[in-house]
Formats: sequence, C-alpha cells, structure tokens
Amino acid sequence: MSALVVDKLAKSFGGLRVTRTVNLNVEQGERRLIIGPNGAGKTTLFNLITGELAPDAGSVHLFGRDITRMPTRRRTHLGMARTYQIITLFGRDTIEHNVTLALLGLSPLRWNPLAALGRQSHLAVQARDALGRVGLEHIAGRPLAETSYGERRRVEIAMALAQKPKLVLLDEPFAGLSIDERQDVRKLLIAIPREVTIVMIEHDMDVALDLADRITLLHFGEVIVEGTRAEVVADVRTREVYLGE
Repeated sequence: MSALVVDKLAKSFGGLRVTRTVNLNVEQGERRLIIGPNGAGKTTLFNLITGELAPDAGSVHLFGRDITRMPTRRRTHLGMARTYQIITLFGRDTIEHNVTLALLGLSPLRWNPLAALGRQSHLAVQARDALGRVGLEHIAGRPLAETSYGERRRVEIAMALAQKPKLVLLDEPFAGLSIDERQDVRKLLIAIPREVTIVMIEHDMDVALDLADRITLLHFGEVIVEGTRAEVVADVRTREVYLGE
C-alpha cells in the first residue's frame, strides 16, 4: 500500500491555474523530494494534500484512505504532519511549550478548558523526548525568541515528530540556514526511521538531492520529470526549466 497517492489534483485561483492534474505516488518509508523553480506550485500542492486548500478536481489518498474532503485536523489524527516554509511558532513561549502545544492538538485535553497545561507531565515528557531527537533538549526552557533561526527550524521539525506521524511533509526545511545549520538538519532528517515516510519540498536541488529515493520536478503546476536522482538530473527538461540551460 502506498503512503500517499495524489491523483489528477488541480487547483486554480481565478484564471491562474496553480496545480494542473498532478499525479504523485509515494511508497511507505520513501523519501520523496519535490523540486522546481519559484512559482512551480510546490507549496500549493502541500496545502492541497493537508487540506488547507480544497482542490478543484482530483483526489488525495493517505495509506489507502480517501482524505480529499477530510478536514485538516482529522488528517493529523491519521498520521500526517507538516512543517512550513515560513516558520509559524510562538516566540514568547518556551521551546518546550511550543512542542507541548503541538502534542495538545492530538490529545482529548484540547477540549477541556479547565485542564492546566503545566500539570500535564506526560505531555512535557513527550515534548522533551521530541526535542531530544533534534538535539535541543538542553535548551527546552529557553524562550523561542532567544533561539537562532536554525534552532527554530529544528523546533518545528520536533513539533511534527512529536505527533508520531506516519507521513511528514517538510516545506523547505533548509531555507535560510547557514552551512553548519544545514548539516545539522540534514543529519536530523537522515536519523528519522524508515517507518516514517517523508515528502520534502526544496528549492535548492543541491542541498537535499542525496536525501531522496525519488525526485519529482514541478513546473507551472505540472509534473514534468519524475524518477531517481540520476534520471532526473540527466533529463534535458530538468536542465531547461530548473538549471536554466
């Protein structure tokens, strides 16, 4: 069974067609890299997969289940997690509190307005465990506003991993990072076990190329090349639309 199947997915904003009958089949445990120039429709595709946008046509299946019209929150409960191109975290709160809030979204406690979050020791333990996986447990009590950009990227990944997902969608996790920070995030992604399927958007093909089992190239909302690293790099269409040759 495939982890994620996107079939003929299409989305337009007015007269602008952003996604054009996109097909995508990602196997369980696979590392899929989605590349393409700015405006290729990569983030829109993620928003369609997560339910933040409704498609005009086509379908999305998660581990064999049709989730095309399913609310985003239910997709999370089925094992889908994501990060964003633009970091959206709570700067005044501690790192640990940000991760705990991510865990709360999957807990029945979210419906209890009388529950004191600070007393939920099991959530704190899970949050620190997730921060340990990204190498940030030692600064769990630090306000997010006092962390580096690279540390915030890792916090966002920790928030996704804390939910124990089966499929993680990473939207440009290397964007804005220094060379050293990129190496840290790269090591983190390599360490994620294979029972977690990863689909990653990256604008800079050189940064994440060696992480991928298969690569999908989008251009103007369409899949124009798909295959292994060698196949995609060798394809003349990759050089024409992505490498500018």
